[in-house]
Amino acid sequence: MSNSTKTGFRSRVLFATRNMNKFKEAFLILSKYNIQLDHLPEDKLEIQSDSLEEIATYAVKELASRYPNRNLLVEDDGLFIEALKGFPGPFSSYVYRTIGLSGILKLMSGRSDRRAYFKSVVAFVSPELGLKVFTGVVSGVIAEQEKGSQGFGYDPIFIPEGSSKTFAEMDIKEKNLYSHRGRAFTKFAEWFRNVMLV
Repeated sequence: MSNSTKTGFRSRVLFATRNMNKFKEAFLILSKYNIQLDHLPEDKLEIQSDSLEEIATYAVKELASRYPNRNLLVEDDGLFIEALKGFPGPFSSYVYRTIGLSGILKLMSGRSDRRAYFKSVVAFVSPELGLKVFTGVVSGVIAEQEKGSQGFGYDPIFIPEGSSKTFAEMDIKEKNLYSHRGRAFTKFAEWFRNVMLV
């Protein structure tokens, strides 16, 4: 197989998500590395687990059984709040849908320790390159109230370390400089680009 053929095979990646905000953030990062990210608007199979790595790995393997011979990506993330002993963590999506931002702020009411971190796990699989997992973490604090109208999910209440703004007060480019997802996808992109050049 020639380098050009290998590059053509490897330069396109399917990202399975129904969250277009996630896709846009990932697309922006990968485009800097000349990696073509295609959208697969499909739900990933999520198992119950305390480990984001386990959840993402299981999901991408299951996806590969339905889309063989493709480069596939899934991403799973969570907000871990120190004062709540890591809650909501791997259950962040469910908690967001049920009690929402107001529920989290209520749980944090009167607490002086507002430390938290976001973690993102990107799981990749392909028949030629195998399975790889990339992790990104960003520390920060939970804001006293919702701020900003951009972003999605917990963005209006999370202020990353090194900034005075919540994620929801940042545009995508600025958020990617700080975010857990930005860090995980950057790690993936750097590895993937190097593999393409081999």
